[in-house]
Amino acid sequence: MSSKDLILASGSPRRAELLRQIGLDFQVRVPEVDETPHPDEVPAGYVQRMSRSKAGAVNPGADAVVLAADTVVVLDGRILGKPESREAGIGMLLELGGREHEVLTAITGRSARAERTHLVATRVRFVPVDEALAEAYWATGEGSDKAGGYGIQGIGGILAESITGSYSAVVGLPLPETEQLLGGLGVDTWSRRKPRRRGDVSSN
Repeated sequence: MSSKDLILASGSPRRAELLRQIGLDFQVRVPEVDETPHPDEVPAGYVQRMSRSKAGAVNPGADAVVLAADTVVVLDGRILGKPESREAGIGMLLELGGREHEVLTAITGRSARAERTHLVATRVRFVPVDEALAEAYWATGEGSDKAGGYGIQGIGGILAESITGSYSAVVGLPLPETEQLLGGLGVDTWSRRKPRRRGDVSSN
């Protein structure tokens, strides 16, 4: 299977960057799916359904593998999605402040012959967040398009006091599980990786 046969079914620049971080080449196709939760749908069921729906919205062809993912922030059993307004975003940050919440990321790999989904749960504890901090962070614009109203890989990292579990899953794509999933679907990831040349990465 050639490197061009891996398809990322996502418009997320963060997921694309994580795949590039582990040396993989891929195509991007943005799926169109209805992300409305079903009545009484639990967060774990929702995020896995979304991941499968995104993978199913892209035709892998005969020799390709589609990789899709979905991430939600869960507090007190409630899904905190992308904030629809300034007030909603600030409200989410204030709710999360000083508390532990769960980040669920589901990944799905789909080929012409098989489909596999894996769920990763990570616990994140926030520092105390007052109105001034919430407003200052919201003003950066970073959290407006992210689940829970924050991005841990950016300025939002100052809000996370501790993380129990996978950091890359909170960003949007759990790397060890992604590697295993692709391997199980017959993707030879190591044959796609280009060796680094001396001087490619500087050291301090």
